[in-house]
Amino acid sequence: MGIHVPLITPFDADGRVDAAALERLAHDVLDDGAEGLVALGTTAEVATLDEAEKELVREIVGRGCRERGARFTVGAGGADTRRAAEELRALDADAALVTVPAFVRPSEDGVVAHFEALAEASAAPLVVYNIPYRTGRTLSADTVRRIAAIPGVIGFKHAVGGIDQDTVLLVREVPLYAGDDVFAPALLALGAAGAILASAHLATAQWVELARPHDPARGHALARLAAACFAEPNPTVTKAVLHAQGRIPTPAVRLPLLPAGRPAVETALRALAASGDTRDRTYALIGETG
Repeated sequence: MGIHVPLITPFDADGRVDAAALERLAHDVLDDGAEGLVALGTTAEVATLDEAEKELVREIVGRGCRERGARFTVGAGGADTRRAAEELRALDADAALVTVPAFVRPSEDGVVAHFEALAEASAAPLVVYNIPYRTGRTLSADTVRRIAAIPGVIGFKHAVGGIDQDTVLLVREVPLYAGDDVFAPALLALGAAGAILASAHLATAQWVELARPHDPARGHALARLAAACFAEPNPTVTKAVLHAQGRIPTPAVRLPLLPAGRPAVETALRALAASGDTRDRTYALIGETG
């Protein structure tokens, strides 16, 4: 069980990937006890990165994980099974985070066949990202069980928009990693294998502690922090807070995202202070973040 952080991609004042800031951030969250890092997930604004930038991110995050003995996961794959399989054959990582095919809405049998093909081709084991409110494809509990039985599938990032009856049953049967930040404290209390959380950039040590024994008060505080981080599109608020802490050079995101507004950032900073995060950080003026 542990916390995995899907890293943001920091940009410098000219809008380029800031390699040094990314490397510092990777070591920062590992210093705070994160078990692993995810490169090139949605939080990384992967859709706006070109191939050279993606390679740079993979190299930096992978090197940091190897140096620290942490688990290195890479966001990979897509809705085209053949192309996704080709990408996964060449992947050098401990695991690949692969979403249920988005937008095309295949049948559930088609989703199972998709992951059978990817698992057979992949050089790394798969963590299946089940997030129906982004993919447009809801999976039944039986389909999740079928996918879990595929050799090479080692877990699920579970982000179904709540904790329903299927979630309560599945958390006891298959390796589920909490993927909805706001519901992560509750899913960890139910026995989730761990969590993959964008908001764990902030108060990382508190999330790590929560993933050990369940602490209801800490769980409520971190759920409020998570809600604040997602008050505007991910990762805009998280980037703004990281910038306010002096941990990345700018809060910049790439279009079509817009920077988080001042009220959302102020709310997140208050929630962070209430979470018990006691690291000594130098905060920028709130006005500089939005």
